[in-house]
Amino acid sequence: MDFPPSIGVLLENPAFLPSYTGVENLQLIASLRGVADDAQIKTAISRVGLDPEDKRKYKKYSLGMKQRLGIACAVFEKPDIIILDEPTNALDTDGVELVAEIISQERARGALIVLASHEKEYLYSLTDEIYTIENGRIKGSMRGYATA
Repeated sequence: MDFPPSIGVLLENPAFLPSYTGVENLQLIASLRGVADDAQIKTAISRVGLDPEDKRKYKKYSLGMKQRLGIACAVFEKPDIIILDEPTNALDTDGVELVAEIISQERARGALIVLASHEKEYLYSLTDEIYTIENGRIKGSMRGYATA
């Protein structure tokens, strides 16, 4: 039986266990599949601008920190497909630029990125193809934006 490729997902409002640190949350997720080790988890957390040594529990994170942890969760296992729903939600300018950099790096690695956003200019800068959805149906598509 063929299994689908690995998938990383960030939903618009990520949620983790509130009494765990960022590292502990990703360790728990990694333990389910056994794909990533502690070094990869700490690298992913650093990559999104969080401190892997931060002992604060998730419930004490700001909205931006929660979003950054969600992005780390979506990419830390190096999935083949990455789905990001409003990845810049609650992020400052540096965070938005960081997400664009991560998306570019993941594309260069060969991952397929599915990005949902209401920010058209942001989409134009990052995508090869844009689909417009209205009332739950694909209304149209446009090609030829970002290049890897």
